[in-house]
Amino acid sequence: MEHFLLLPVCFPILAGVMLLLKKEFRTRNALLVYVGTVLSLTGAFACYAVFGIKEGLTLFYLTEEFPIVFRLDLLGRYFSLALTIVWVLAGFFSFDYMAHEKKEKRYFGFYLIVFGVLLGLDFSGNLITMYLFYELMTLTSLPLVLHAQTKEAIMAGLRYLFFSFAGAYMALFGVYVICRYGTTLSFTAGGVIPPAVLEEHRTLFLAASMLMLIGFGVKAGMFPLHAWLPTAHPVAPGPASAVLSGIIVKGGVLAVIRVVYQMIGVDFLRGTWVQTTWMTLALLTVFLGSLLAFREPLLKKRLAYSTVSQLSYILFGLSVMQTEAFAGALLHVGAHAFIKVALFLCAAAIICRTGCKRVDELRGIGRGMPILLWCYTIVSLGLIGIPPLSGFLSKWHLAVGALSAGIPVFSWLGPVVLLVSALLTAGYLLPITMQGFFPGEGYDASRFAGKEPSRLMLLPLLIFAALTVILGCLPNALTDAFEAFAAQIM
Repeated sequence: MEHFLLLPVCFPILAGVMLLLKKEFRTRNALLVYVGTVLSLTGAFACYAVFGIKEGLTLFYLTEEFPIVFRLDLLGRYFSLALTIVWVLAGFFSFDYMAHEKKEKRYFGFYLIVFGVLLGLDFSGNLITMYLFYELMTLTSLPLVLHAQTKEAIMAGLRYLFFSFAGAYMALFGVYVICRYGTTLSFTAGGVIPPAVLEEHRTLFLAASMLMLIGFGVKAGMFPLHAWLPTAHPVAPGPASAVLSGIIVKGGVLAVIRVVYQMIGVDFLRGTWVQTTWMTLALLTVFLGSLLAFREPLLKKRLAYSTVSQLSYILFGLSVMQTEAFAGALLHVGAHAFIKVALFLCAAAIICRTGCKRVDELRGIGRGMPILLWCYTIVSLGLIGIPPLSGFLSKWHLAVGALSAGIPVFSWLGPVVLLVSALLTAGYLLPITMQGFFPGEGYDASRFAGKEPSRLMLLPLLIFAALTVILGCLPNALTDAFEAFAAQIM
């Protein structure tokens, strides 16, 4: 039964490769049926693996010491489920959106390949497997950034590649150290390095830990290597921007959790300069990302800066190394994934239907696109942290966890920065709603008339808005599971 773990990973990758190699379809509908079938089947396979497979699977050995292993724990199941929901819904949204784009077959081919690679990352059962799929994630997602093939897209893609590889090589040093001194490469609660070895090589492990945090933090947009994100995400096609900002950046978060909590161990890092530096960088990124988003006039770039900020909410919760903050961080992984994908899909629909790319061009949009703007408003309130939506619960646990940790300065500074960021988030998201529904006098009422997106575009937005409400109103099962998992791995 454990061999079934291969199917959700290999099936979309092979289907994507076959799509890239195939000659053009006779009709566009034939292409969409092919892609829709692969997405649906992969989603079904992934859900079965998440809920039905308990055993791990060793695929092969790179060397005698380096097995490639798939194994699902709570963390892998949670990330896989969020990935599957987002990828399938954003994929179906793409069917209408990509009608006005060129090279659809190439786009959908790489879209399917990245789906399989990301499932491989989430299914990874040891450090080597995770690092292998982490690198593949960068290489296979690059064509989504380059899709338009404009000068801007090419430069953004090169920046994405440079920053990602720089971060990956920084993290690779830490992988070398763990492979040299660790008792196993499998993810283990509390870490895999004997305490005596950690103390004997204390400086080496602290340096390796910091390099891995910064290296994997690149994908999560953490300062100082965050500059790729606001340039790469806006140039990609709208649905690709959505999954880049909502899901692919979570690959860095997953890698950070694995390294800190299941390789090095929080007992060694707690109270060190590494923890202090990590908390500082996370809070700095939270504030700067929100501030830059507040000042940005381009809609997609504003949302990209917002991703920089919101991802560091998660990183701050992890850096506190306290059970409730950890639970809040994991809650924010799912909340942010659904909210941010919905926001980018709203932006994509607006650009597709109206051609408007700047925030100041959206005055009165609610008169012609009311369903879209209501979906945008609901998920925006969730990102701000308004109860009872999902973003409120995650940020509540982050703040309470920070206060309970008793870390000098950061116990109060963290919640303060989170509150300031929430105000800035309201400042860069809600004016679109206010001016969209209440434009005042002196605007062209016919400008957005009849521009409401198709049902195929609206349905994913309605589902994400509903998930934002449901996760906020019914969070107890997830919260209890995450706190129990945090207590276990600490």
